[in-house]
Amino acid sequence: MATVILIRHGRTTANASGVLAGRTAGVRLDTTGHTQAMRAAERLAAVPLAAVVSSPLERCRQTARAIMKQQEVAPDLTVDKGISECDYGEWQGGNLADLAKEDLWKIVQSQPSAVTFPGGESLPAMQARSVAAIRRHDAAIEAAHGPHAVWAAVSHGDIIKSILADALGMHLDVFQRLHVDPASVSIVRYAPGRPTVLASNTHAGDLSWLRTTPTTDGAPVGGGAGPEANPSVRS
Repeated sequence: MATVILIRHGRTTANASGVLAGRTAGVRLDTTGHTQAMRAAERLAAVPLAAVVSSPLERCRQTARAIMKQQEVAPDLTVDKGISECDYGEWQGGNLADLAKEDLWKIVQSQPSAVTFPGGESLPAMQARSVAAIRRHDAAIEAAHGPHAVWAAVSHGDIIKSILADALGMHLDVFQRLHVDPASVSIVRYAPGRPTVLASNTHAGDLSWLRTTPTTDGAPVGGGAGPEANPSVRS
């Protein structure tokens, strides 16, 4: 059972100015975003990554390259449009303060499963193709590198939220309860029976415990002792 580390790209010029960038070309990390990406990369340096997969958009590829530079042996970068940003259609490029006045905004917040952005993608379609992409890569990486492989996927806020919601068994209509900040780290382990969410929206902390071999495919009754109880957790 491989483990995927989900990283949102660092802050962009659009994020800082309150614009819904969507798939707009040329949206890049700002100074804060570069710093955030470097901090995330430093956290991941303790974990040898079998692969790095990125959304094709510039901000994700910038973040992915920062992560790869901190790896002792950098894996190849794979770009997959399956984890690209949602197609927001006519909303793309809009000011978030203005979009919040639209009737559709309330449905985005309360019933995402009913939302199709005008001229764009539905949120259920977004979730379906992003989850399918992550599960496809996870299976391929496990087959190539073994069941204890760890890999990284660099994507976008709504994409990562939808992947976490699927892993948690949450209906899409409550995925807005999740929060994914720029350059945050979330972790999912896919087991034969079901996924396990190991972390969500983290910004700091040691990740070397991911080098520990999982001892069971199931959830330990009572919660278990945690990775620190395993002497092999640190090199």
